[in-house]
This record gives sequence, structure tokens and C-alpha cells, in this order.
Amino acid sequence: MSTGGDGKLADAAYRTVLEKILSHELAGGSVIQERKLAEAMGVSRTPMRDALGRLEGEGLLVRLTDRLLSVRVITLQDYLHSLDVRMMIEPQAAGLAVRSLTPNDIDMLRGELAALDADEGPELEGRHWRFDDLLHELLAERSGNPFLSKLIREMRRYTKIFERQMVPPRRKPGLDDHGRILDALATGRAEKARDAMSEHIRNVRKRILDGL
Repeated sequence: MSTGGDGKLADAAYRTVLEKILSHELAGGSVIQERKLAEAMGVSRTPMRDALGRLEGEGLLVRLTDRLLSVRVITLQDYLHSLDVRMMIEPQAAGLAVRSLTPNDIDMLRGELAALDADEGPELEGRHWRFDDLLHELLAERSGNPFLSKLIREMRRYTKIFERQMVPPRRKPGLDDHGRILDALATGRAEKARDAMSEHIRNVRKRILDGL
């Protein structure tokens, strides 16, 4: 295991490759070119190999041969299974998060959502995903349960990859759902937060299946 400087380089390489996968820059089925990635990031192959091994362990890369890895293709079945897991755990996280969210947190999220609603520029899709990450990851973190937070983060990766790689872009998907989640959180009532999150995930599933 890398330590010290190599460990920091491996962490940085991991984050960079992960973002390339999540953003569809490295699409499902792409063969990973370790040397090329290492050179592009200005690191040696050792930290890059550590980073790729971590991504393989998380199921985002699959091994083709002893020396070749490729980006995992997220299938519709993978996607639906990950949504099923999210339906079981994200409403619970939202309910738990109510206890630790502050009025400033809610105001911040409302401000970000309003800015997204007003955005008609070319970076709209990226802004949508940044807000989506901000909301869901904040609720997962504020649940106070690190195991729950980790599982939500992992399941959202599968849904995010599938939606960005397989589904045609939509104008501001989930905007109304997210507004209802914020309204529910603002009441301070856990059951309302759980219900709003459950409705959101059901709507995500319906929108995707209707669009395929």
C-alpha cells in the first residue's frame, strides 16, 4: 500500500479517474490505458496503478486480462437494482438528516436550486449534477451514519453513470422533486422528509423507464 507522497498522488489519481467515469469522459467499455492516464496527470504508474486497483475494488472497473482493465458498463438491471437500494436507504437518511440540518443549510440549498432553475446556459447539465450531488451527499452525511452515507454514495454512482451515459439529456430533471424535498426538510419533520425522498426516487425510476 502506498504511503506518504505516493498515497496522496494515488488519492488524486483516483479522484480524477473517478470523475472521468462519472462525467462519461471515460465511457462504459472504455479500455483503461494506465500509462497514458499517468502521463496526462503527471504521476508515475505506481500511484495510478493503486488508484485503478481501488476503482476495480469498488466495481467501477472490470478486468479483461491480467493487464487490461475497462470501465464497467452499467446495465439497466444494474441501474434498477441500485435504485431499489436507494429507495430502501435514502428516505431513512433524509429523515435522520432533519435533526442536524440548520436553517442556513436549507437557505443555501434553496439558493443553489434557484440558480439552477434560472440557468439556461451551456453548462446546465453539469450544474444539474453538481446540485444533485450537493443535496444527496449532504443528506447522506448529515444522517450521522457513515455506513449509510458510504452506501448511498456508491449506489448513486451507478445511477449517475447510467443516466449520463445511456439517457438523453433532459432540461432540469428532478427540479420540482428537489424543491419538494427542501420544503419537507424545512418542516423539521422526519416523516415528511422520508416521504419526499421516496417520491423523488420513484419519479426518477419512472422518468428513466418512460424515456428508454
